Amino acid sequence: MSTLPGLLTDHGSRDAVATDRSGHRPATLPDGVVRARDVQDVVETLRWASAHRVPVVTRGGGSGLAAGASASAGEVVLDLSGMDRILDLRPLDQVAVVEPGVVTSHLDAAAAEHGLFYAPDPASAAISTIGGNIATNAGGLRCAKYGVTREAVLGLDLVLADGRRVSTGRQTVKGVAGYDLTGLVVGSEGTLAVVVGATLRLRPKPLETATLAAHFDDVVAAASAAAAITAARLQPAVLELVDAVTLEAVDAARGSALRSLGAAALVVQCDGRGARADIDAVAEVVAPFATSWRATTDPVEAEELLAARRAGLPALEATGDVFIEDVAVPRSQLAAAVSGIQAISARTGVRIATIAHAGDGNLHPIVVVERGGTVTEGPAWEAACAVFDLALELGGTLTGEHGVGLLKRTWLARELGEDSLGLQRGIKAVFDPLGILNPGKGI
Repeated sequence: MSTLPGLLTDHGSRDAVATDRSGHRPATLPDGVVRARDVQDVVETLRWASAHRVPVVTRGGGSGLAAGASASAGEVVLDLSGMDRILDLRPLDQVAVVEPGVVTSHLDAAAAEHGLFYAPDPASAAISTIGGNIATNAGGLRCAKYGVTREAVLGLDLVLADGRRVSTGRQTVKGVAGYDLTGLVVGSEGTLAVVVGATLRLRPKPLETATLAAHFDDVVAAASAAAAITAARLQPAVLELVDAVTLEAVDAARGSALRSLGAAALVVQCDGRGARADIDAVAEVVAPFATSWRATTDPVEAEELLAARRAGLPALEATGDVFIEDVAVPRSQLAAAVSGIQAISARTGVRIATIAHAGDGNLHPIVVVERGGTVTEGPAWEAACAVFDLALELGGTLTGEHGVGLLKRTWLARELGEDSLGLQRGIKAVFDPLGILNPGKGI
């Protein structure tokens, strides 16, 4: 077998790319890693891999939470984090063309210089890459109003499994020529092609924002208040829920006293010219459920409120090893979901913190175990599986934005059905007939 140029095989390089933030640890290390610097590196890697039938696991910032970027012996990791250039930013068209390794927050900051912003806003925006966001169709805090990554992706530059280059989509806001291959690749978890470029939609930066933080006696009351906001036909840009376990961890990490204000919190932000009136309307809806609330139009104070929400996962990670779940339910079932998660925690004795993008019913139950403990076996995994079951029983889905990865494949047929799953496997075979792209992940 010929040697692949640029393949790093030392232990340190292989260990650094063996897994992601999911908590899953493969039993073995990948055979090597290629740190791509340009499209030609990707083309050459896939041509070599196709010729020698070597599986390739594509990797961005390593912030994935479903083991979608985990790699084992016999596999090669293709690291795209070095392809991190913003190639073009056109304010008049409100479009950016970027490489896959661009960090999400860096694109947002570049857009802000032109009075624009990149709407998808995952909590990991400071470390996650655009390519990874595309792979999982990531959502985030602003998804309540602006949707998930798919709504922002106009076109993609791809390298197929055999090294051929293909462009999909367009650079216009509208376009329906041919099948929507762009939408198909978004969320495909690196199993169909390797994204080497993306044309992304930007939006005008809102002139005004207004933010509200409300506290509640329990998390079910907070979830009920979130559902009531939706029922009132209000559409905030941000509608986030945080439970008591998370608030306690944030207090310990930041020296705050949020838990003393209640056992759960909602952070709500409205934007646009009517932001103040909208947040007043939100306050009227929330007040009957809440023990206290406060609203602000001050950007600095608002950022502090949002920072407490963003600090949730890092604060929990500081208390132990975690497994971050990602289920979604109909918004009317949000209260039933958080109540069910509490019951699972009580029944199994496993500590579970809940953070939710309450505006679209996407919950992140976070299983926390002692440092060095396992989150993919024993009681912790039993609790995680019970949460999967709960989501499906409530008419929901196994994953709202993190992907199926390696950890949720067992439940996929139950959600999709065998006919749908078979159709999707047929699509996979068209794109990747040898099955070398991220095998064992997603479908």
